[in-house]
Amino acid sequence: MQTGSGAAPPIPGASGGTQSFKALGELFGHIGPIAIAVLVVLLCASLYSWTVILGKIGEFRRATRESRQFVRMFRKSTSLKEVAAHTGDYSNSPLAQVFEDIYETYRRQTGGSGPPVNLAALDRTARTSASEAVSQMERRMTWLATIASASPFVGLFGTVMGIVDAFQELTMAGTATLRAVGPGVSEALITTAAGLFVAVPALVAYNQFTARIKVFASATDDFCRELLNSLDEIPTRAAQAQRSPGTEIPREVERGVYK
Repeated sequence: MQTGSGAAPPIPGASGGTQSFKALGELFGHIGPIAIAVLVVLLCASLYSWTVILGKIGEFRRATRESRQFVRMFRKSTSLKEVAAHTGDYSNSPLAQVFEDIYETYRRQTGGSGPPVNLAALDRTARTSASEAVSQMERRMTWLATIASASPFVGLFGTVMGIVDAFQELTMAGTATLRAVGPGVSEALITTAAGLFVAVPALVAYNQFTARIKVFASATDDFCRELLNSLDEIPTRAAQAQRSPGTEIPREVERGVYK
């Protein structure tokens, strides 16, 4: 019959996990004020970058969804007034914003009906509006680029100061022991890792968002050309349809965008 004090046997790995937490606590306990300041700065930068990243993800999803819906509505509509009446339902779409500006210029020229008086003015409006729509989507992108490029250097600053502290401790101890240089080296490694942890997500997000913005810019330019071509071609095709009543009415005339 086995006898003993009744104590439970040690759980495998429990001792190692406890010592790991203890070592981590000691590691942070030796961090100096400069390293703490560096970590606070990096923490703020990380929180802000993730706020921008998540906000941009939602913004681009809404813009993509509403742009597709707006294009379908635009191509099915029978008049520009009908499109303008529903543009407010697609406030997150850059295409809807461009249409509003072009239609406003067109309405000032013609009162809302008839062929455009000055296509050059409409083209300038389209270019300006497309540029403003893309600039709107680029908001806060420079912060991602700044965080991605500056965070490693901020972490490097903490690394340098940690090494300086390590050498000072070594000088005070008088002997080259691990206990003398350990805290400074640990401090240096923590700030370096923190800088990379902040920079990498910001850099990846910046590159991905830049590519998405280029796609939106291309789609906006294509929509501007489609709208301006419709405004330019419909009078000619309408006249041809009147001269040949038996011919099939082109799609642009059938839409009756001048009504």
